[in-house]
Amino acid sequence: MKNLLKEKIRRGENCVGTFVELGHPDVTEILSRQGFDWLLIDGEHSPMSLETIERLIQSMSGADCTPIVRPQWNDLVIIKRILDLGAHGILVPWVNTKEEAEAAVAACRYPPEGIRGWGPRTASRWDPDYRETANDEILVSVQVETQKSLDNLDEIMDVEGVDSCYVGPWDLSNNLGFSVPPNYDNPRFMGAIEHVLKISDDHGKPAGLWCNMDNIAWAVSKGFRFNTVASADSLLSYGAKEALKRARG
Repeated sequence: MKNLLKEKIRRGENCVGTFVELGHPDVTEILSRQGFDWLLIDGEHSPMSLETIERLIQSMSGADCTPIVRPQWNDLVIIKRILDLGAHGILVPWVNTKEEAEAAVAACRYPPEGIRGWGPRTASRWDPDYRETANDEILVSVQVETQKSLDNLDEIMDVEGVDSCYVGPWDLSNNLGFSVPPNYDNPRFMGAIEHVLKISDDHGKPAGLWCNMDNIAWAVSKGFRFNTVASADSLLSYGAKEALKRARG
């Protein structure tokens, strides 16, 4: 396999994706051909089954857009099945310690580097080199969502095989006892954001942020290089409102 997103990260490029929580393959087929570097198929907060996630990944075939999946949890069995469906990487929620980061990496790698079981059903169907390349090409990103993850971030980012971290600002703000949605004018919340950027920069690994269309430019200017902007839901809503505004006008 060849992970185009991971190659862009290695080159230091700014990579932009969007969230997909709508479970129809037309969604990923269309979005993957709009210029996004990656799509984040969300298995944590959406109602999608593994069968649906497989179809969404398959519909991206032939596009220069990388399918990344957020599993429900940092769980070996769930991660194994997601990778077997053809995902090129995972965004792992709620990683709070070095040990949890190591477990996520191990779940993504075949022995002797990890503990992933063999059976890459869809992933290797048309890829005779999958076994030889998967360990190097699978991308592992960890989410920063709690004070504990902030406290342990230096150790987490030091784990070999962790390629990036990603801030879930709503959960982070909520778990720090601040407002939801997050208040970026809050000095303590911004201190947490600056901490993430410094630690990730110290380790030469990109940090990402969940963004909307209003703050994506700000995030890039701050140094976030592994971002998502909006979501399939919000893009659908935005497009409908814009079309209606022009039609009514």
